[in-house]
Amino acid sequence: MRLAVAIAALVIATAAHAGRPCEDRPPTPREIEQGLDLAQATARQLDASGAQVALLARAGQDLSKYGLRWSHLGFAYKDETQQPAVWRVMHKLNHCGTDHAALYRQGLGEFFMDRPYRYDAAFVVLKPELQQALLPVLADNARVARFNERRYSMVAYAFGTRYQQSNQWVLETLAGAAAPGVAGRREAQGWLQSQGYTPTDLHLSTLTRLGGRMTRANIAFDDHPSARRFAGHIDTVTVDSMFAWLPRANLSDSPHLVKQ
Repeated sequence: MRLAVAIAALVIATAAHAGRPCEDRPPTPREIEQGLDLAQATARQLDASGAQVALLARAGQDLSKYGLRWSHLGFAYKDETQQPAVWRVMHKLNHCGTDHAALYRQGLGEFFMDRPYRYDAAFVVLKPELQQALLPVLADNARVARFNERRYSMVAYAFGTRYQQSNQWVLETLAGAAAPGVAGRREAQGWLQSQGYTPTDLHLSTLTRLGGRMTRANIAFDDHPSARRFAGHIDTVTVDSMFAWLPRANLSDSPHLVKQ
């Protein structure tokens, strides 16, 4: 059984049950092969980039109807304490579709073993000074949880603090490293706004919002400004919005696509 370390909750959970509804079906041999092949291809490209820290995306769900290519993001960092050095991924996962989430440290193979919708990936290499600021944070269980909020909503408001979704944790943690004076989530969000970050505007009908809230514990809309919400505008953090903003803010290079 594949184990992942839950940093914030200080528990051990199976990676197969993290980030999506719990399922009893183990991955098929073909799924394992595809996940490991993608992990190897990603490691090769990360090594070739010369990076120590990058933001790594996967396509866990089909979000094409919203104009989005990627669903989930984590910090990929090179663990030099191992010989030879290995790539780790620190990311936030919702557990079994509940209303809470935790932080996990995984290998690349585990990161791509959650039956993604598409077996390709993408990453951006952060600017060198930001990599150096993040490396000690990502290796420290207490420091990496500084901006983590346990209460989870898949569509958490990008500039609210009631809930937090996975990509939002990455973005706020990155802001804390880029602006050392930032003391908490509210300050991180203020800095992001000052740097021109714009969240994705999901256009969701009233029926869609009502259905999601009534049937899914990991979806909530009550943190969004009423005027925007009632007009069907849900402003949330997405990988695509981050990949568009980071190069524009001179915090990373352009995205690199990884295929098997």
